[in-house]
Amino acid sequence: TQIFAVDLEGSNHQVLARDIQFHPVSERPLHIDFFRFNENTKITMEIPVVFVNEDISPGLKRGGVLNIVRREIELSCSPLKIPQEIEIDLEGTEIGESIHITALNLPEGTEPITDRDFTIATVAAPTVMKTEEEEAQEAAESEDSESEATEGVAADAED
Repeated sequence: TQIFAVDLEGSNHQVLARDIQFHPVSERPLHIDFFRFNENTKITMEIPVVFVNEDISPGLKRGGVLNIVRREIELSCSPLKIPQEIEIDLEGTEIGESIHITALNLPEGTEPITDRDFTIATVAAPTVMKTEEEEAQEAAESEDSESEATEGVAADAED
């Protein structure tokens, strides 16, 4: 979201582009609606959510799945303080944990449009989670089947 300065009859106004209509074939802008504001104006914007440190999250390392509930958060803020994105750090998140709006450090001058403590994402357990014993047993079985296959090939070669 970018703020523009529009000169209207010798007076400079700060505006945001509210709606842009494009030509259906050339995709050139045909019409732009602007929103004029002052320093006391509050607006509501949908801000994208970006997740960082997925590679060092203990829950995700153990096979957990990041279930994103909201890819955007609706915030109320001054047009001069619109964040480009909300960054959520996944470092230290475990399987079964949820990330709620109240756990975030929102940029100064921004606040969620609702008082509800809604969920943004969860780290869910995978649908099938193998235990260490099952993994060891499967590894042993695959080694046995490989050695049997090798013996069978050697016996066929002798005939």
